[in-house]
Amino acid sequence: MTGVSSFPRTLSRVALGASAGLVAGFTALAVAELVAGLVRPAAGPVTVVGGALIDRTPAAVKDFAIRTFGDNDKAVLRVGILSVLGLAAIGLGVLGLRHRRVGAAGVLLFGVVGAVAALGRPDSTGVGDALPSLIGGLTGCFALYVLASKAAVVTTPAGSEDERETGVWDRRGFLVAAGVTTATATSAGVLGRFLSGRQGQGAVASRERLVLPEPSSPAPPVPPGARLKVPGISPFITLTRDFYRVDTALIVPTIDAGTWRLRIHGKSVTRPRTYTLDELLARPLIERDITLTCVSNEVGGPYVGNARWLGVPLAGLLREAGVRPPSHGGAADQLVARSVDGMTLGSPVEDVMDGRDAMLAVGMNGEPLPFDHGFPVRMLVPGLYGYVSACKWIESIELTTFDAYDPYWVKRKWARRAPIKTQARIDTPRPFARPAPGTVTIAGVAWAQHRGITRVEIRIDDGPWRDAELAVQDTVDTWRQWSYRWDATSGSHTLTVRATDGTGQVQTEQRTRTLPDGASGRHSVFVTVP
Repeated sequence: MTGVSSFPRTLSRVALGASAGLVAGFTALAVAELVAGLVRPAAGPVTVVGGALIDRTPAAVKDFAIRTFGDNDKAVLRVGILSVLGLAAIGLGVLGLRHRRVGAAGVLLFGVVGAVAALGRPDSTGVGDALPSLIGGLTGCFALYVLASKAAVVTTPAGSEDERETGVWDRRGFLVAAGVTTATATSAGVLGRFLSGRQGQGAVASRERLVLPEPSSPAPPVPPGARLKVPGISPFITLTRDFYRVDTALIVPTIDAGTWRLRIHGKSVTRPRTYTLDELLARPLIERDITLTCVSNEVGGPYVGNARWLGVPLAGLLREAGVRPPSHGGAADQLVARSVDGMTLGSPVEDVMDGRDAMLAVGMNGEPLPFDHGFPVRMLVPGLYGYVSACKWIESIELTTFDAYDPYWVKRKWARRAPIKTQARIDTPRPFARPAPGTVTIAGVAWAQHRGITRVEIRIDDGPWRDAELAVQDTVDTWRQWSYRWDATSGSHTLTVRATDGTGQVQTEQRTRTLPDGASGRHSVFVTVP
């Protein structure tokens, strides 16, 4: 009976310890949020630990996260980190009931881990970045020690005839301490969020004030017939709000356009330069429709989009700095673009300077770049996957060689050179659709940036390949819409598409995953006609 009657008391003690731990953990994070708001929002413990985890996650796992969660991958990571911290806080709270110092030290240890992660980030600004985690950890350590002391069970004096736990604890003191701590921590967290938001207000205001100049070389009008009027097909120009986002930034950098600078330096740069945004905007700008593709895009996947970009030709900037491509005797064959968050991307200098419309983009679909897509300036090179060409929030360009330096993704086993592979996608009908018998329009998009699409074919089940009708081509750097009118008969059917690019290369049937240089294979859709 003693064991049975003691079970509820044990359970209540566990709940009490868990509550103390959660309050202490919440306090640590809230205070860290406040300090980060004073120091630098990107130095918050969840952000720096999340960034460290991303950096150390195997490439295959990263690729799985992008394919599975899409634009929500950062939110999933944050929830995962907070869940682990919550479980750890519960465990330390229960431990702290009997071993106050050990439990409190455990909270402080998590703060130290966050500080180490902050100092190890590529964008670390120094010791100040460690302060949010350290001060948060110390505060949480103190909070757990106090709460654990209030929750301690009173025992009869040692050596007495009835030496045992009485089950008496400072209920009122614990509740008051927990309530005051929670309220104070909540206020600190709210103030921290407010301060972090204020730091970004200047960047937001600078974007709102920015008026993009008219391009010296406008994009040619989209030719009649380039946009097919087929329900369900991807629009020729992807709306900015629908454009895919794939990067490693847990917090989107918010950069004041007035303080932004771009540095060009490195091997074979005879005239290093630093540019302001105003200086770039004063140069002749080009406007082009360009389709971007992420290397993590599976066959038939969503990480591809077409937009109208406005920017400064990159080749011209490099020539002014004295850079020559390798084919003209230049010593540097790799351009390393570095983002304000420390991300590095490496592009072949030859590709950047071979006449294609590589640019430092300042506008997207007629407006300044959104923060999610790299405001104030990002780089893009038609024909290359984004991880070797599309650096967002760019702050420096260094000329070097492929032998001398491996950028972020190359260190994680992705290919050094990554031209976009020829692909076609069926947009409609959707997988597992049930179209009615009769004429069904199959339609979608195909792309082979910088080579163009010259042919798209459809196969029904194991039948012969049939030519689809191609929309008019805009440029070789944009995707191309296509459609095919199918006389659908009752039964289950597999629809398969393949494309041929401007070099005559037919899209391969060989199926590969995205690692190390992009997925290949042909997109198929299974449908049932009643």
